[in-house]
Amino acid sequence: MAIGEILLLVFVFVIAGFLGVELISKVPSQLHTPLMSGTNAISGITIVGAISATAVALHTDGMLSNICGFAAIVLATINVIGGYMVTDRMLGMFKKKGDDKK
Repeated sequence: MAIGEILLLVFVFVIAGFLGVELISKVPSQLHTPLMSGTNAISGITIVGAISATAVALHTDGMLSNICGFAAIVLATINVIGGYMVTDRMLGMFKKKGDDKK
């Protein structure tokens, strides 16, 4: 990979980070729960991508590719599960005291 390509990728990463912080800071606090839930659904796509990349890596001879693919699947799964746990906890804050009985 050429140095120009690396600089372009770093530039896009930095701009995306600044844009993300700017957008999230403008969201009212009442909308953070639906935003988190939607983001967790989108994060599920990373699991599909990790599985696809690992499936391709299994057909190559590189052990490092297999290890990285497995790590990507595990970390993406942890991210999605953790996100849904946080969303569930946030939704629990909106329940009234008497709503626990079912």
